[in-house]
Amino acid sequence: MAAALAEEAPDNEDYYALLNVRREASQEELKAAYRRLCMLYHPDKHRDPELKTQAERLFNLVHQAYEVLSDPQTRAIYDIYGRRGLEMEGWEVVERKRTPAEIREEFERLQREREERRLQQRTNPKGTISVGIDATDLFDRYDEEYEDVQGSSFPQIEINKMHISQSIEAPLTATDTAILSGNLSTQNGNGGGSINLALRRVTSAKGWGELEFGAGDLQGPLFGLKIFRNLTPRCFITTNCALQFSSRGIRPGLTTVLARNLDKNTMGYLQWRWGIQSAMNTSIVRDTKTSHFTVALQLGIPHSFMMVSYQHKFQDEDQTRVKGSLKAGFFGTIVEYGAERKISRHSILGATVSVGVPQGVSLKIKLNRASQTYFFPVHLTDQLLPSAVFYATVGPLVIYFAMHRLIIKPYLRAQKERELEKQRESTASDILQKKQEAEAAVRLMQESVRRIIEAEEARMGLIVVNAWYGKFVNDNSRKNEKVKVIDVTVPLQCLVKDSKLILTEASKVGLPGFYDPCVGEEKSLKVLYQFRGVLHQVMSADNEALRIPKQSHRIDTDG
Repeated sequence: MAAALAEEAPDNEDYYALLNVRREASQEELKAAYRRLCMLYHPDKHRDPELKTQAERLFNLVHQAYEVLSDPQTRAIYDIYGRRGLEMEGWEVVERKRTPAEIREEFERLQREREERRLQQRTNPKGTISVGIDATDLFDRYDEEYEDVQGSSFPQIEINKMHISQSIEAPLTATDTAILSGNLSTQNGNGGGSINLALRRVTSAKGWGELEFGAGDLQGPLFGLKIFRNLTPRCFITTNCALQFSSRGIRPGLTTVLARNLDKNTMGYLQWRWGIQSAMNTSIVRDTKTSHFTVALQLGIPHSFMMVSYQHKFQDEDQTRVKGSLKAGFFGTIVEYGAERKISRHSILGATVSVGVPQGVSLKIKLNRASQTYFFPVHLTDQLLPSAVFYATVGPLVIYFAMHRLIIKPYLRAQKERELEKQRESTASDILQKKQEAEAAVRLMQESVRRIIEAEEARMGLIVVNAWYGKFVNDNSRKNEKVKVIDVTVPLQCLVKDSKLILTEASKVGLPGFYDPCVGEEKSLKVLYQFRGVLHQVMSADNEALRIPKQSHRIDTDG
């Protein structure tokens, strides 16, 4: 039955928008909307053969929408799967007494099974590439050493260290995962690498365990065990013990972390580490929608320190964040500040300036691209030189804004245009059909609209003077963009009942007499209407609910 109901409907038809009802609409609301549209599109009301054919098609579509949404079972299927779900075979054997909630549970179970199968096919690669750059010759130059060396007038900038690490995951079963990782490091001509294999098993909803085996050219074999366990809904513990074999013997190590949710946004951590570098650490981390705050204290060998950091998250499209931190301990004092910003759909660029005693001044540039991280620490000077701090701060800002304006922004704009063009090409025939259907629906509405206007004029009610739907350009910075709107005056007037017009939160594209004039772009609805002889005007977003008339829409004509 469900497949039969969806047989002739377009793939992207929104039944809720077609009937102009909320997704939570009651049976009474559905019935009222259905009767209203049946009166409008009934084939017997139209004598013209062409209009009669269009009326039959729209009448059948409205009837299909009502049959799907008025039946609790098919409505639950449609809400979860969409129209394609109604075409799936097998719904006939589902018990009619099953509730929509039970159908949703069945769907979620199938979805989990599909997700598990997808996980077994994923490797989830992660990688880091770090390139250390020594640029101290720019600020701490020993001129006397280069007086007799040809070409010594140019500062020497060198790559003094590199680190590459990569890991992949191979799900073996729904609960078992193998993780293979490796790394290579080199510094001042010396280097080495290691390879690790970990086997992780999820033992229950409360915890998992992991066995690790490793080997490298600088250190001997490694055997480790890691256990995670939720103690309570707000508290968990992680324990990691390892045995490192080397030429100096066996080096055992143990790390335990106890964490607890202090409130909705705050976590507290206690860490104890015993082994080569024993230490005790406590920290509090507060993470909200607009900020991230951390305070930490460590007592240990060889380092003890206190650290405070704060990050502010701007609620903009580029997910801009600025951060600062202070870290002081036996090793000295370090102040860091920086920012990061999203530069494309999958890339985040960040820069941090580090000023410390006795560490000097460094600039750290980081690029996150999907699951890959590229890190470039640039050591500028071993001393606290104001010139180094100035150039480390201003230089990246100037370069970023120049690249963003001249390269990144034009590239993203061109990429967006290409995607929109592809989308337009793929939907061109469908949009043309929708346009023809909308024009036919408007012709069918003419007689009903005439009667509605006469009734509204008699009571000084609601009359839609003009209405447009599509892309409007009001920003001067976008004045070169083309306005793409369609006239929807007749369709909106047809929806007026008892001097009221109510539109739901669904996209207006699905309303009778509407179609999409600008595929993939942001759309709005602008309405100029008259109520009690006074002009009103309103503009609303595509997915925004709209109720008119309203006092706030009134156009002030006083002077």
